[in-house]
Amino acid sequence: MGAEDPDDRLSDLERRIAAMKEKDAPPLHQESHYSQAQLAWRMVIELVAGLGIGFGMGYGLDSLFGTLPIFLVIFTFLGLAAGIKTMIATSKEVHSRVEEAADKRGETDEEG
Repeated sequence: MGAEDPDDRLSDLERRIAAMKEKDAPPLHQESHYSQAQLAWRMVIELVAGLGIGFGMGYGLDSLFGTLPIFLVIFTFLGLAAGIKTMIATSKEVHSRVEEAADKRGETDEEG
């Protein structure tokens, strides 16, 4: 008779199921997509952290000395400046990484 071995049939079925799952599977998210979102959140957190620390220091000094708005305003602006400076440093770091990756691939833009 034409009886097949059950193990062969089972392994054939598993291969076919795996092939169908692979065919119908949604495309995997690219790492660059997630890294862009992570970069955006990192920059937002750096800015907010700078503002928060400056605000906290200013409020603390104003409470200590009894001069409520002066140090609060000054240190909030200093925190904003520190947050922006940190964001710019992060941007430069990411830009240098992108350039290094482009150099490795040989896709540098040569102008002039």
